[in-house]
Amino acid sequence: MTDLITPEEITALFTRADGQFLCARWGRPLSPIVFGVEDETLSVVKGAFEAVCAMSGHKMAETDPELGSNVMVFFFRQWDELLEVPDLDRLIEGLGPMVARLKEADANQYRVFRFDKDGSIKACFVFLRMDKELSALPAETLALSQVIQSMLVWSDQAFSKRSPLGKLENGHVVLRPEIAAVVKAAYAPELPPVSTDSSHAYRIFARLASNLPDS
Repeated sequence: MTDLITPEEITALFTRADGQFLCARWGRPLSPIVFGVEDETLSVVKGAFEAVCAMSGHKMAETDPELGSNVMVFFFRQWDELLEVPDLDRLIEGLGPMVARLKEADANQYRVFRFDKDGSIKACFVFLRMDKELSALPAETLALSQVIQSMLVWSDQAFSKRSPLGKLENGHVVLRPEIAAVVKAAYAPELPPVSTDSSHAYRIFARLASNLPDS
């Protein structure tokens, strides 16, 4: 696995455009809820969460004791629809300006994270404007892509040039093996749930190179 990705490439996955390094994982079980889709797509999205959690060793729960649902996935056609969602402005600070900014950028997706006191992920809000590009994707592809991007706080540039997914010879879309390995390693219990030090990337890499715990 280590021949597929280098420590420097792992560092880049968590280094934002402003140069800040941040890698954070969930500190509580995921309790997802999905809005704006039919039951068939709902089951696909929840199935993707279950598969990625199983792969990473993280847990899911029916409800979060504090929030009820701590992962909210919204499917919609126009950004302005978010302004009509009851109480969403109480969950997302600055919802109005955020919607205006995303409309101006003609964005089709956006994620907002909230964090616990220890810096681990507390909640994630996933917004998907179903334009022609996203609507053309199979539900399984869209779901897996969004779930993997919600499991860690990645760089804002992490997947701008290359998707976290790959395609097998039979045409099936899967998570790229090196990305799956990075997620699994980042959830190693001996690693801290959050780090702003780029040396954390080398600790992740060590878990790809060896099953030995941290010294």
